[in-house]
Parts: sequence; C-alpha cells; structure tokens
Amino acid sequence: MSPSRWLPCLLLTAALPILAHAEGPEYGPELQGFEYPYTVKHFAFQSQGKSLQMGYMDVAAHGKANGRSVVLLHGKNFCGATWDSSIKALSEAGYRVIAPDQIGFCTSSKPDNYQYSFQQLATNTQQLLKALGIQKTTLLGHSTGGMLATRYALQYPEQVEQLALVNPIGLEDWKALGVPYRSVDQWYERELKLSADGIRTYERNTYYGGRWKPEFDRWVDMLAGLNKGPGHKQVAWNSALIYDMIFTQPVFYEFKNLQMPTLLLIGTSDTTAIGSDIASPEVKAKLGHYDVLGKQVAKLIPHSTLVEFPGMGHAPQMEEPTQFHQALLGWLSKYNPVRG
Repeated sequence: MSPSRWLPCLLLTAALPILAHAEGPEYGPELQGFEYPYTVKHFAFQSQGKSLQMGYMDVAAHGKANGRSVVLLHGKNFCGATWDSSIKALSEAGYRVIAPDQIGFCTSSKPDNYQYSFQQLATNTQQLLKALGIQKTTLLGHSTGGMLATRYALQYPEQVEQLALVNPIGLEDWKALGVPYRSVDQWYERELKLSADGIRTYERNTYYGGRWKPEFDRWVDMLAGLNKGPGHKQVAWNSALIYDMIFTQPVFYEFKNLQMPTLLLIGTSDTTAIGSDIASPEVKAKLGHYDVLGKQVAKLIPHSTLVEFPGMGHAPQMEEPTQFHQALLGWLSKYNPVRG
C-alpha cells in the first residue's frame, strides 16, 4: 500500500485513544474503577428480603482524638468520595469520620426492586453505625443527604448529638408548590439519557451560578462513568426510584420537631429544586431560592444556627473548602457532650 493510502488510516487509528478519552471513563455498577480518597469497606446486611452491601469509609482521627464521630451523608449526584476535603478537615480536628454510600448509590448495592424511603435509608445507616460500635454521633448531610440526616435525627433523636445540613434539598415541598409529578418510568427514561456534558451543564447552572472549577470535572466523570458503565440500566432504575422518594417524601413539615443543636450551612446562590425543569414558568419562578429558604427554615428549627455563604452554590464544602470548614469546625467545637 502506498503512503498516500495508509497514512490516513494511521492517523485515524492514532486518534482513537484520544476520542475514547474525550468521552470519559466508564465505571462498574458499584463504581468499580473509581479511586476513593480512603479505603472503602463494605457492610453486608439483609433488607427487604435481599442481601445487600453498603460501601463506606471509616477514617480515624488524625492526631489527638476527641472521642467524637461525624457521619457524612452524601447527596443525590454525589458519593462518599465527594466528601474528601471534609473527611480530611474533620479527621485532622480529632474526629472519627464515617462516610457511607447509601444503597442505590456509588459503591453500594443497586437492587432490582427496593422500596426506597428515607426511613429505610436511615435504618440501614443506623445498622452500620451499630456494627461499628457508634452509639452517638454528629450528622452532616448535604443536598439529598440533608433530607436523610433530618429523617435520621427525627427517627433516632437520642443518637444524634448535633445535626448539620449543607444546602439540603427539601427546604420546600415542590409538589405542594405546584411541580407536576413525574412517574418512576419517566425518571428512568430521563436517567438513561444522562451524559457528562448534560451533568456538567446542569451543575454549572444550578449548583454554581454559572461558574466552574477544573476540580469539579472529576465528580462529573464519576457520575457519568457510573451511569454509562456496564450496569447503566441498573443504575438508572435505582436513580429513578430514589428521585421518586425525594419528590414524594418531604421532611419540610417536620423541621419544627428537631430538638438537637442544628447548623444550616447555606450557599445563597443555589437554585436546586427537584422537578423545576418540567414546572410551569410561574411555579419555577417560586422555587429554589436558597437565599430565602435558609432563613425561613432556620426559624422553623428550635435550636438552629444559620451560616450563609453569599454567592456560593449548592456545594460550598467543595467550592470553598477552607471557608466552609472554618465555619463548620467552629460550630462543632462549641458543643461538648457529656459522655457516660
């Protein structure tokens, strides 16, 4: 074959790895292949007639231990791994840190059929903590993890010393405000179409007020790689069930029942609101105003402290870690539990 014939073929072959890389990585159904910041262990248990396992990181205090533990509860589009800077900051401050991946997420099981409820996820998490010998803890929940942390604190109030919520969703009831219902099948079809570009665009616009940092790309790759990997249908189905849980199980009406010291950490530029993409313009205009929602919910919670991060978005712990952890650790240090 003459050079004029084989040269184009050679150039095309050489470009293939570049194109593959541009499309991003693929990960297994339990996020196999994605590197976590600390060792991932697995807690095996029975739930709803199924043998399941929950991935988690258990990081000891670095330096002088203060005898306290913090449990980190991730959001819907996040994993335990996205708490990396928070785990480091808390561990260095003397806390034992446990960061689980909830069933249906990340390194944990994704059952074919599961009745998702925040009560069930709280029960699963409580079983993990019991197995680890943790009787009392501080909960730190982000996004959907804030709804779960709230439910956990209501379900096991005697086990929660402090509650901290980072831009939790569920500070309003979207259904009651007029957002139309989307069926599990509709959620499933939507989730099957997820792409890295779509995730990045959504998070840039909704989470970060149009801003973006290069370090956020790792978390886009994590989510997109899980969704397009060999278990993509299983991942999408569980994701659909979880969205239905989020939409239909508000915790908003029970904030008034929280009795432990509670910290609200709110990036005021966040506009996250489940279902806002299919809401009418009139309804959409009313949703996701975290600069207002944080203040409103702080008044509902009896023993609350509100810390706002002006101009920050949905994940201030990732956007400006130093500023965020200074506020969190300052509040945590004011509480000195008496242990028997």
